[in-house]
Amino acid sequence: MSGDRNVDFVLRTVEERDIRFIRLWFTDVLGNLKSFSISAEDLEEAFEEGIGFDGSSVQGFVPQCESDMLAFPDPTTFQVLPWRPEERGAARVFCDIRTPSREPFDGDPRSCLQHVFRKADECGYVMNVGPKLEYFYFDKSKAPVPVPLDQAGYFDLTSSDASTDLRRETTLNLEKMSIPVAYSYHSNAPSQNGIELRFAEAVASADNIVTSRLVIRQQAFEHGMMASFMPKPLGDCSGSGMFLYQSLFDHEGDNLFWAPKTENSAHLSPVGQGYVAGILRYAPEFTLVTNPTVNSYKRLVANGEVPLYTTWGRKNRATLVRIPTHKPGKHQSTRIELRSPDPTANPYLALAVTLAAGLRGVEEGLALPDEAQVDPNAMSPEERASAGMQRLPRTLGEAVDIFERSELMRDTLGDHIFEYLVSEKRKEWDEFCSVVTDWECANYYAGV
Repeated sequence: MSGDRNVDFVLRTVEERDIRFIRLWFTDVLGNLKSFSISAEDLEEAFEEGIGFDGSSVQGFVPQCESDMLAFPDPTTFQVLPWRPEERGAARVFCDIRTPSREPFDGDPRSCLQHVFRKADECGYVMNVGPKLEYFYFDKSKAPVPVPLDQAGYFDLTSSDASTDLRRETTLNLEKMSIPVAYSYHSNAPSQNGIELRFAEAVASADNIVTSRLVIRQQAFEHGMMASFMPKPLGDCSGSGMFLYQSLFDHEGDNLFWAPKTENSAHLSPVGQGYVAGILRYAPEFTLVTNPTVNSYKRLVANGEVPLYTTWGRKNRATLVRIPTHKPGKHQSTRIELRSPDPTANPYLALAVTLAAGLRGVEEGLALPDEAQVDPNAMSPEERASAGMQRLPRTLGEAVDIFERSELMRDTLGDHIFEYLVSEKRKEWDEFCSVVTDWECANYYAGV
């Protein structure tokens, strides 16, 4: 629990604004948002003693014989829900999940990220993340068939204004919850939209992603639409990503990724170079976490906009890691853009494994390979191997196999989450492999 001053502020706000219901939020291992409500009268006890709940009802937590768990609200995450009535209103607060003995629960994704964040902090690093999420608006009445609402493209202003108004209301509601939005826009595919959040420390950024996904869906639902974070809902259009802009700062607030151009053409310091090298080295191992569904791998195809190989560059958006060009004199803006994750990923685990990979690269002193100047798909396998390029997993099944062999992933996530992901995702892949698809029927039904 944070300091008494934060708790006192929350309790006073609840009383002054007549908040009657407090929604306790957390996610399961796969990133699905979970919630249960308590009355305002029980909030002080929740801060002091936690609130008990049945952990066996949450996917990936505990078996029925070990069902008792405690949710401890984090007072720094308290926010009033703007879409609920002001009178006798509702608020939310993220929780850390603990065992009855008050030890951090090994299956809590938020606690997992906090653990990695603390390890980085002990090394003098503070991880900041600015996420950008893409998603689709579809006609809710046609579900589960994805029917686009427009035929617009990048940065188009749609004539119907449906997407424009939804993005506006979503932005206003997020800002009411103290989640600043850098910008929102219509993305590449029909009815595809995007929203970029401003930088925050890693745990707060993951909280913001979880909140944003709910607010986006909430606003769409109120307008009779459906917001989908499915990575590839339309077969003939580009899919949706969750781009993660990452940087490391020291405790004095200085950006540790920046270096003069005389030292590195991409303005990357030795720490920044080692961090990127770690991301490239361990990306195949963490892809199961950043791209966790069967559909995720339908997005990772050669189209010039998504990465297939472990490459980096400055202007090439098909690289795994891109180094955006910051404005002259804006050293604090030096950052990397990780382009492979998609919005179905659990943000706590995605940030935990990518931070761990980057830090491992710094610790091991990994050398940054040459910048990718040509399309890896145009190179021979021997040329790619010589350049140190690894192929990202092609399917969920391949991702599980590579993940299962990873010492870094087990060490970062802990046995509980690691083994659950292997078991659950292998089961998901096996189930998919047994399903007869429309493509198979179209190609083989009348065959030999």
